Amino acid sequence: MREAGIRGAGRRLASAWADRLEAWLNNIGLKKKLALLYIVCVLLPLVLTDSIILGVIVSADRKADRKEMQNAAEAIRYSLKNTLDSAADLATNIYSNRYINEFIGGSYETPLEYYNAYLAVMEDSLLETVIGQNGRLVIYADNPDIVNGGYFARLESVTDSDWYQSFLGRGQEIAALAWYDARSGGAGNTRQKRLSIVRRMDYYEKGRSSDVLFLDLDYGAVSRSLTNAGYSSTVYVCENDRILFSNDGRGGVSTAFESIAAQTKEAAGVHGRMTVYGDTWDIYVMKPSAGTAEVLARNLPLIAFLVLVNVGLPFLLMVGINRSFTRRLQLLDEAFEKQADDSLPFLPQTEGRDEIGRLMHSYNAMADRMNGLIRTVYKERLKEQEMDIARQKAELLALHSQINPHFLFNALESIRMHSVLKKEYETADMVEKLALMQRQNAEWSRDMVRVEEEAGFVEAYLELQRYRFGDRLSYRIETDRECRDYLIPRLTLVTFAENACVHGMENKASRGWVFVQSRIRGKSLELEVEDTGSGMSAAQVYELQDKMNRAGIGQLREKGRVGILNACLRLRMATKDRVSFSLESEEGAGTIVTVRIPLGALEKERTVQEGR
Repeated sequence: MREAGIRGAGRRLASAWADRLEAWLNNIGLKKKLALLYIVCVLLPLVLTDSIILGVIVSADRKADRKEMQNAAEAIRYSLKNTLDSAADLATNIYSNRYINEFIGGSYETPLEYYNAYLAVMEDSLLETVIGQNGRLVIYADNPDIVNGGYFARLESVTDSDWYQSFLGRGQEIAALAWYDARSGGAGNTRQKRLSIVRRMDYYEKGRSSDVLFLDLDYGAVSRSLTNAGYSSTVYVCENDRILFSNDGRGGVSTAFESIAAQTKEAAGVHGRMTVYGDTWDIYVMKPSAGTAEVLARNLPLIAFLVLVNVGLPFLLMVGINRSFTRRLQLLDEAFEKQADDSLPFLPQTEGRDEIGRLMHSYNAMADRMNGLIRTVYKERLKEQEMDIARQKAELLALHSQINPHFLFNALESIRMHSVLKKEYETADMVEKLALMQRQNAEWSRDMVRVEEEAGFVEAYLELQRYRFGDRLSYRIETDRECRDYLIPRLTLVTFAENACVHGMENKASRGWVFVQSRIRGKSLELEVEDTGSGMSAAQVYELQDKMNRAGIGQLREKGRVGILNACLRLRMATKDRVSFSLESEEGAGTIVTVRIPLGALEKERTVQEGR
């Protein structure tokens, strides 16, 4: 039972994932689906397998390079050991020669006696024959009767030399010394690198004799043999950090030993060691300069073949399948997008016998049936549109008829109050302003006016109200240049200014202001009317703002702020309900009405003129 439950849960999980995958794929275009199929099922597996093959090739090439570096290190170890061992064997033979040991330990009364003994030992020991081409040999004896010259010299002549001090410091019977001879002057004493075998001559006086044998090898020959070996990698033979030999041309026989850098050691491909008579020499074989790019370049024909077979041919096939699907589906998509309101277009040609070809035939049949139905209902649809237009015009005319008496009443009331209270004949200017307002009501040939014109109507109305309120009313009108040519419904801004005067200033005895501003803020036209009148409570603000944003024909039949709702409804109709109203008020402080209209919902005066 438990296993069955687990299998059931697994099937449900798999089904849920399958549904999610299907929903995701349903939102992707066919061309992208085919590209995804090619990438996931063809390209990625091929790239993975080809990468593995190339990785095997590169790995094999690196293994071959490492094997070659190891062989180079072993060959260098063998060559140096053979050279040094040959010299050491020669030194050992001389070390144990009885004639030579008796000669360097003998006493000589005169230089002539020494010279005769020298000739005899050279003849008996065959020293010149033994040395041959192995290098320069000198035996340094602690014997004051020895005359410096040839193969023998007094020890006191070299006790201060670097090589002798180095040999004594090692405390060994025999040593291989790589050293730099910094002396100058005299034949054979030029500054140069040297490689020498030094051995104690105490065969018959073990541990008591200080005599030494000095065999100087040809350092240049050893260095040239390393260079001429033709190793593909750079090689360094070092004693501690001193570079004794290298094949990179660094330095020469006459220059002092250089030090190897720590990063060079770390970059070495192979590090070998050899023991040289108590000392340890390091052999560093550097990695070949050929990197992965060069390895790939050497295998370029194979890579090109793999790309052609595994990527190119599937890609060409996928492109052909993609064109077969998407081109015909695109024809269907374009047909649906280009359909007119009164008919569906026919596909000029149908291709193929597959599912898409049958779909194209079915579309043409459907378009023929749909066009017949459209022709049947088209006349009824036109009648309904005409009725809607007539109803909208009737509603607009009803709005217009409400505006004229509303403004006329307030203007005449201002004149009456002025005449009663002032008893002055200053009505000429007021009548002029009234005439301007009345002219706008009478000449309602078009409902839309420029913001700049509407600002002029506001100014005329506020001038009329100044006769009523006197010094109690002050106003300021600001219209930004960039918003002057935008069109808004006639007398909408005037309505908000009227509301500020009548409801804001009428019940306030102190002086008040009305500010009217039109500006562009962001991507919207912003109309703002502010007064410093008596203000409203929070409940009144909430109720009025709700009515302004929901203004409709039904609300205009109710009593109350008809002018405000009229203006809001006309703004909503003119902007296709893309206008928003904001109302802020505080009792005793004043009220701010803000109208925001997206610029995309407005037209400019020049646009209307071009259309006429």
